[in-house]
Amino acid sequence: MYITRHAERTVEKLSKMFGAVLVAGPRQVGKTTMLKRLSKEFNYVTMDDPVLLEIARAESSTFFKDNPPPVFVDEIQKAPELFTQIKMILDKEGEKGRFYMCGSQQFKMMKNVSESLAGRVGLMTLLGFSLRESEGVSFDAPFIPTDKYFEERKSQLSDLSYDEIWSRIQRGSMPELTDNPDYDWQMFYSSYVSTYVERDVRELSEIGDTIKFIRFMTAAAASTGNLLNLASLARDVGVSPPTAERWLSILTASNIVYLLPPFSNNKTKRAVKTPKLFFLDTGLASYLTRWTSPEVLRNGAMSGQMFESFVISEVVKSYYNRGILEPPLYFYRDKDMKEIDLIIEDGGVLYPVEIKKHSDPQKRDIGSFSVLERIPGVKRGQGGVVCTYDNLVSLSPTDRVIPINYL
Repeated sequence: MYITRHAERTVEKLSKMFGAVLVAGPRQVGKTTMLKRLSKEFNYVTMDDPVLLEIARAESSTFFKDNPPPVFVDEIQKAPELFTQIKMILDKEGEKGRFYMCGSQQFKMMKNVSESLAGRVGLMTLLGFSLRESEGVSFDAPFIPTDKYFEERKSQLSDLSYDEIWSRIQRGSMPELTDNPDYDWQMFYSSYVSTYVERDVRELSEIGDTIKFIRFMTAAAASTGNLLNLASLARDVGVSPPTAERWLSILTASNIVYLLPPFSNNKTKRAVKTPKLFFLDTGLASYLTRWTSPEVLRNGAMSGQMFESFVISEVVKSYYNRGILEPPLYFYRDKDMKEIDLIIEDGGVLYPVEIKKHSDPQKRDIGSFSVLERIPGVKRGQGGVVCTYDNLVSLSPTDRVIPINYL
């Protein structure tokens, strides 16, 4: 059964604005399935076909004579030579929505996208199913802890038990696993990691030692929810810091890892400048770090990190699905150890959010929010604590307890 993706509306909107639409995202999150559904009248070609790939690379100037637009080109990053041809066709025809493309790399890593298609291509990133999508919720506004958001969101709430939440966190958001609850989780991710390393990683960089790269992935997964410490990751795996930096850029480029930037301005002298690392699929992170069941995970040493990673991923998806390529999301930590897990910036206002796995939030959980009020030139908006409590209630005149099903 096909589950409607919130990104569909964004793709259709972009196709009316641009000659081409390019959807990026990790392997197996449903990019091809979604775009095929939206391009039923299009020709379809995939660069996974070695014959077509060779033609695209060697004879790019005639490729679209044999495969005329409207056309959907799958795994476009393998044949960057086609971007110049797409530009020429769009400049000649001047029509909208002529090309759909997808690939498993970030746009900035796809050679020739920015040079050839600037102003001609609409971009978006697709991740695995959001909680909203898997629960059949049509509400698709980006998460922000305001009165208006909660008023609109409460009309479409799904009941999620404590056990179901941890099952989602541990199993992950991959469509195949969601569609097929009987699929073996361990076998799926074992194959996923192998395919990812053998195909996507090799496209991005020459990796001499794939075993060490998987160890690096595992070390990064163990660090999800923590400040990035490249020196420590390099030391754990036994590679040089420059190699660790290059490998991290691969995980980021293929949308496996998300680096949440710290909030800072010229008035926040004591704020840390290091990003926090998050795995965007907690199922993959659980597999790599060997949390083999929801019960073991929620009672384990990484439960807080995984819960925070899951919440950050859900918030990121709510922005990506609306076509916001760089969500206005930050965290705050200073040298006095004051920390705010998530800050959402909107219209010059900062909205603080704490993320706690427990179900009994207290006022002390929002104690650090006051640091925003002491930063000159900053306006502090409404905030709250995302947790496993089951009701939306006030903690203070401006802050709430936010059940996870309100994301």
